[in-house]
Amino acid sequence: MRFESEEILETFKMLYVERLEIRAVTMGINLLDCISGSAGETSARIKEKINEVAGNLVSTVAAISNETGVTITNTRIASTPVSLLLGRFPTVDSAVEIGLALDDAARDVGVDFIGGFTALMERGISRSDAALMDSIPAVLSRTSRVNSSVNVASTRAGINVDAINIVARKIKETAEATSKQNGIGAAKLGVFCNAPPDNPFMAGAFHGIGQGEVTINVAISGPSAIRAAVENSKGDIDELSDRIKRAAFKMTRVGQLIGKETARRLGVKFGIVDVSIAPTTAKGNSVVDVIEAMGVQRCGAPGTTAAMAMLADCIKKGGMMACTRIGGLSGVFIPVSEDSGMNERVGEGSMNLEKLEAITSVSSVGLDMICIPGDTDESVIAGLIADESAIGVVNDKTTAVRVIPVPGKKAGQKVNFGGLFGEGTVVDVRKWGPSKFLARGGQISGTVRSAKN
Repeated sequence: MRFESEEILETFKMLYVERLEIRAVTMGINLLDCISGSAGETSARIKEKINEVAGNLVSTVAAISNETGVTITNTRIASTPVSLLLGRFPTVDSAVEIGLALDDAARDVGVDFIGGFTALMERGISRSDAALMDSIPAVLSRTSRVNSSVNVASTRAGINVDAINIVARKIKETAEATSKQNGIGAAKLGVFCNAPPDNPFMAGAFHGIGQGEVTINVAISGPSAIRAAVENSKGDIDELSDRIKRAAFKMTRVGQLIGKETARRLGVKFGIVDVSIAPTTAKGNSVVDVIEAMGVQRCGAPGTTAAMAMLADCIKKGGMMACTRIGGLSGVFIPVSEDSGMNERVGEGSMNLEKLEAITSVSSVGLDMICIPGDTDESVIAGLIADESAIGVVNDKTTAVRVIPVPGKKAGQKVNFGGLFGEGTVVDVRKWGPSKFLARGGQISGTVRSAKN
């Protein structure tokens, strides 16, 4: 492919002026061959395999970053869903032991996070799933690198209401178990509908069945680069769309370059590039900046949902032209506390919970990194999860909920998590819940669209 000099200069500007970065290089590792006769033996084999396979991951990624000049924020690991490893010993103690082993292994190899403390329960709950869910508060309060996720719904299976009720309670318990850190444990727990098996982002990353032995998946970032492209657009909607697609194309090519080179040097398989636009706490690197540069007076105002839909579509189209292996979530992320602009809009009231939920139907992954009052009833949290799951099931898309019921905090108060998790404003949540509705339990079936064959 031949590039014009102008395009080369644009890519250079993305990297060195607009600070395009790779959010994460994530290595997916199959751990099924680590299952042994006991949780202790399995844990030992898990640590041994992760050290063997990922021992050079961090140094390799750092070397590539230095050679290319591309900033890579995080290096991560995604493991086989741990509930699948618990079949021979489905107890809470066994799940905790394996969770601690994952944290030890992540620390040994130097990665920032490890995902895969996961259960897939869209149609039912196995003994292993139940044990894993019951262990989540203990594991997330005793580890620093482990991330957990559960899948409670899919377009084909529908919505597992029983699983939603349990995990809502576990979110509350996890926040309480980490109350001295403002409930940060809940920030490492994502609840999904249609969870992808190749997601490089936390907290939802896991190495799904069918992904092979070891793969390298890459997550790009880039709101600042997209914002710059939008600010340079002076024409109509068509011209604006074209600029966004061109920027997304270049960003994705950078991600593909990093992923393929990492895989080549480590002698493993390259998986996918996730083209999600993921904001950070840095000024100018917010999705809000992009939406308002597009012409919406205030992010959250009427027109925001349409702008988000257009943005997500253009990014996907540009990304798919650049790389045939697009996967993961590939949407527009709105992790409120991690996005300084979005947190500001939530604080001033122009963006609220209902608008964030509406946006989910067209672009974003879900209600992400949202601080809610610590005394929010678990039935209300279950209702938020059920609503997001319904959007995912009906629209055949991935949706998720990652909320933090901050112990002792009320609506309007500020919470500082530090680092990548940023600072959040506690949002007001309706006090009325669906307790009687969801207490019925059972399964909300998939729609007619699930019968595709």
